[in-house]
Amino acid sequence: MGDEVHQQAYGSWPSPIDAALAAAHDGHPEWVGFVGDEVWWTEPRPAEGGRRALVRRGTDGAEESVLPAPWNVRSRVIEYGGRPWDGVMRDDGPLVVFTHFADQRLYRYEPGGEPRPLTPVSPVGGGLRWAEPQVDLARGEVWCVLEEFTGDGPDDVRRVLAAVPLDGSAADDRAAVRELTDGRHRFVTGPRVSPDGRRAAWLAWDHPRMPWDGTELLVGEVGDDGTLHTVHTVAGGPEEAVAQVEWSADGRLLYASDRSGWWNLYRDGTPLCPREEEFAGPLWKLGLRWFAPLGNGLIAVVHGRGSTVFGILDPESGEVVDATGPWTEFAPSLAAHGGRVVAVGAGPRTGYEVVELDTSSGHARAIGARHRDPVDPAYYPEPRIRTFTGPGGREVHAHVYPPHHPGRTAPDGELPPYVIWAHGGPTSRVPLVLDLEIAYFTSRGIGVAEVNYGGSTGYGRAYRERLREQWGVVDVEDCAAVARALAEEGTADPGRLAIRGGSAGGWTTAASLTTTDVYACGTIVYPVLDLATWGPGETHDFESRYLESLIGPLTEVPARYAERSPTAHADRLTVPFLLLQGLDDVICPPAQCERFLAGIAGRGVPHAYLTFAGEGHGFRRAETMVRALEAELSLYAQVFELDVPGVPELELRT
Repeated sequence: MGDEVHQQAYGSWPSPIDAALAAAHDGHPEWVGFVGDEVWWTEPRPAEGGRRALVRRGTDGAEESVLPAPWNVRSRVIEYGGRPWDGVMRDDGPLVVFTHFADQRLYRYEPGGEPRPLTPVSPVGGGLRWAEPQVDLARGEVWCVLEEFTGDGPDDVRRVLAAVPLDGSAADDRAAVRELTDGRHRFVTGPRVSPDGRRAAWLAWDHPRMPWDGTELLVGEVGDDGTLHTVHTVAGGPEEAVAQVEWSADGRLLYASDRSGWWNLYRDGTPLCPREEEFAGPLWKLGLRWFAPLGNGLIAVVHGRGSTVFGILDPESGEVVDATGPWTEFAPSLAAHGGRVVAVGAGPRTGYEVVELDTSSGHARAIGARHRDPVDPAYYPEPRIRTFTGPGGREVHAHVYPPHHPGRTAPDGELPPYVIWAHGGPTSRVPLVLDLEIAYFTSRGIGVAEVNYGGSTGYGRAYRERLREQWGVVDVEDCAAVARALAEEGTADPGRLAIRGGSAGGWTTAASLTTTDVYACGTIVYPVLDLATWGPGETHDFESRYLESLIGPLTEVPARYAERSPTAHADRLTVPFLLLQGLDDVICPPAQCERFLAGIAGRGVPHAYLTFAGEGHGFRRAETMVRALEAELSLYAQVFELDVPGVPELELRT
């Protein structure tokens, strides 16, 4: 191509980043852990039906996928899942226990053999599901979280800590599963057993709280017979969220609590590094790990304000030494073994990799799922971290990705189209990392702005609680504030603004399109659309009371549920939109989309509704992601009058 730069209209630049390339790089490694001296993790396989493979890195550095398709290492506990595997190294090799997605049974696997089921199948409701397995060879058991459906409804469910025999005797016998707790709490995390084996600690919470609202840290004695007794609450409560608990090597209790307004680390109740930073985050999956104690007393931590870095905390001095490298964001997936720590890190020009830190030398290196540039990095976006001003002067955090191409620039005076991305959750945060879906647009001349609106995590409890009873207001206002600011400062074309989001971001997108006049079009992905039917008995149990904090108690503010729902205001929608939905979604069921579409029927609004069989909440199959991404680009091409070659035209109906 040379160094020659050509002028060409925004949105029509030729790009080597097509939808298939973006789909092939969707997802990232998760659930890292040590099996002896080896590092294992799960990894997405979009081209293999979206399954999660289990990857083994031997001591010689060789990587292998240990279970062939269709084995899918993924739990459905609380629907978002949890840590799905654990392993130990014996003299004759590794023994691994994992949850298989298709039937949610626990399996035992030893390389060279076939996986053998350890748990039975239940015909009741969603059956039996398992998360956070921890192999105990001495007892011949796996301790884990059991989610058991007691009826056909989504909230006919109980959760307890349980012990599953390793010998397979419970494979056809539910009675052989030993329950460790009595089910008094609606939600529990997996137990952490103290180094001397005499105590266990775990987290619990109950409706209507979400785990970032308030949890209890429970500690129980482990009897000689392997039962738990004398269980008592050590920390937490209705307004204090403990996100993780572990034991130090010398048997002291370590946990992350937000009692100060920030998730900080505590040891036996004493803060170790009090800062206005987050050392933990929202517990969307069971078994997330933001910190990991080392044998020498140090603690590996993922921490930050907004973006997260990976470092080593000395609990005696309170000092943190951060690892150096290209990674500016780390996932809550830490594991430690001796003086070694593994994490999952990424950066603006690096996808998520498995990173190992040698604490003796301070040297960090990528050891697994290594990033390799699939195209010339010159096509990657160059993001900017921005803070905008929202209503009332409040701060709104965002990442702005201007159009970027090594060989193209726009004609003088032309302003680019921009798409506002609203993240899911909504109690979550979008990290600043290389995302080829974003590059798919920016390399064509379409800007992207990701908004960490009020309610997002990473900025303390007060920022997180801006969304309390304000969902559909603060998120919509903050996204609109970013869009308007980009237009007013001359960064974006005010007439060519769009918004898109999935799940809770789909709600924000739909609410934005029905209550503001900022956007020319939008892409709504597996959304929440109707609050009246998104509660107990209608959606999954984990989030069935989420709206009590996001909107308010239904019995006290019933009118607010209708006022906020995009379905109730579908008649206000006047701009083109694309609606994308998985037909197997139990979190945001397709019926919501159908009611929304019924509200605009006959109103002449151009739109398209694409559904995908076999997809749930979050698309995982390569062919789905390709179709969705190309449809989204075609929507913008038609609305913004862009000349985009090589993309199938999306048929918009009225």
